Amino acid sequence: MVPEDRTGVVPATGKIKATGDGVGAVRSFMELHYRHFNARETLEAARAYETHIAEGGKMLLAMAGAMSTGQLGVSLARIIREGKVHAISCTGANLEEDLFNLLANKDYEIIHDWRALSAEDEQALHDRGMNRVTDTCIPEDVMRNLERRLIERWVAACEDGAQKTPAEYFFDVIGSGELKDDYQIDPANSWMIAANEMDVPVWAPGWEDSSMGNVFAAKVIDGVIPHHQCVMSGTGQFEQLVRWYLENNGADEGRPSVGFFQIGGGIAGDFAICAVPSIIQDMKRDVPFWGYFAQITDAATSYGGYSGAPPNEKITWGKLAVDTPKFFINSDASIVAPLIFAYVLRD
Repeated sequence: MVPEDRTGVVPATGKIKATGDGVGAVRSFMELHYRHFNARETLEAARAYETHIAEGGKMLLAMAGAMSTGQLGVSLARIIREGKVHAISCTGANLEEDLFNLLANKDYEIIHDWRALSAEDEQALHDRGMNRVTDTCIPEDVMRNLERRLIERWVAACEDGAQKTPAEYFFDVIGSGELKDDYQIDPANSWMIAANEMDVPVWAPGWEDSSMGNVFAAKVIDGVIPHHQCVMSGTGQFEQLVRWYLENNGADEGRPSVGFFQIGGGIAGDFAICAVPSIIQDMKRDVPFWGYFAQITDAATSYGGYSGAPPNEKITWGKLAVDTPKFFINSDASIVAPLIFAYVLRD
């Protein structure tokens, strides 16, 4: 009888074998095949993620790019509901595009040979009200549907003197149930719905760089919304993030400090990771560095670029420690992130 190794793989045949302990085919496949290069880095990042959570650490997800349009919610919503993501920093586009997909998925158009589109082809898409994100075209009508709901809430908040984060207004729309009849996908695959259910805080730095952020500013200019103060500023959101880190870093409980799982780069990542150096350097308080770091990016390491900056550079900025588990996966996040989530979920 051929002995099995700890992964459940029969070495002599290379066949994936069900282990009977809840370990699924994706996890076994990765254990068998992911030996070197970005594959090895992916597997090690997944193992360390799992260990971090098992030891009581919390995880912050930073999400740039257009992951919501790439329907990362199919896997992200589940790992949120399983209690393995505890806070999110994302671009305004990812915030809103999860709901766009929820409300209009069947009206999206996929352009299979999108690299071959001419400028005239792009103009034709624009004239039909289709906004393209790589191979996926989002119908503008869904933006207007959501816009009406948000404007009502922004105006009411101004009248009441209330202030909320951009995400909290989206959560209000979700929680009201008024859009349920318009859902075009299973709400189980919406990461925003999952975050709302699990009370996961979501911050959207630079929210004005999004369709709904543009709408908000336009309506203030037009006098429909009285002023800007009903939506919390970036610094206000950063204050919330800092307070959350102070409450969740684990130093007093003897568990690992918060982990940092980063998809892409840009403001979603740097906004969130700066919480630690700000606490230490600006507030003069002693807190542990981030306890885990993994980044998936297709950006090349370059001169001055943040998205492709290797993890060790973050040591010089007081974000990571020398012994922080660090992983840098140079690949497509729409491929890699679901694999890591599946591994952690033991699929």
